[in-house]
Amino acid sequence: MADIFTILGRKMKILITLLLVLFSFEATAGELKASKYEFVKQSIGKGKPYFLEVGSDSCRSCKIMSDMLYKVSVKNPSYNIHFVNVKKEREAAFEMEIRMIPTQIIYDKDGKEVYRHIGVLSSDELNNLFKEYSF
Repeated sequence: MADIFTILGRKMKILITLLLVLFSFEATAGELKASKYEFVKQSIGKGKPYFLEVGSDSCRSCKIMSDMLYKVSVKNPSYNIHFVNVKKEREAAFEMEIRMIPTQIIYDKDGKEVYRHIGVLSSDELNNLFKEYSF
């Protein structure tokens, strides 16, 4: 009888470990990957609107925005959506005059800043921005 409980106990540990691994992959699968600020600067104004999410990978509100923007980018791969992690690139925050995170900035096709928002946007607000600025 003791052998059966030992075997079942080991199988439960394996099952729990597998579930934890699966959930950890699921939790990180839906986030935008950070782009280097130098790449972002060179990409803005190349004939298409550009959505820039500025934040940190340790900021809860930033993660919420990142998840939403990831979903938009998967549905619309032609959209220019990028994330700059100012925790890792502090000089970028200074250069872009970022005071709080998350901050969303939209540039028009010519590279002119046309929109700036601080905080979390709702899904509806986000979708309306992509329509309004002709992404």
